[in-house]
Amino acid sequence: MKIMKIDEIKRGMSNISLEAKVIDISDPRSVQTRYGQKNVADATLEDETGQISLTLWEEKITSVSIGKTISVTGAFVTSFRDKLQLNIPRNGNIEVLD
Repeated sequence: MKIMKIDEIKRGMSNISLEAKVIDISDPRSVQTRYGQKNVADATLEDETGQISLTLWEEKITSVSIGKTISVTGAFVTSFRDKLQLNIPRNGNIEVLD
């Protein structure tokens, strides 16, 4: 599996693997989904090529912290307000590397 760089990521891509540093995490907010109330937060990831937002749901919010390098596998890309966002599906994974 190829590890991508942030500047290679384009809207509509899926099954992305990425290693990047978490440089910011927003405060969690509660949103209404078709599955009920869920907590969501956005992490900003950075590598030497750029930055991208990673959407974190529920227990994934506390699985990462600022300053840590993480590995993301199985991610897909959406766009919100013309900004690319990485999303982790149920079968995707986040692993803290350091």
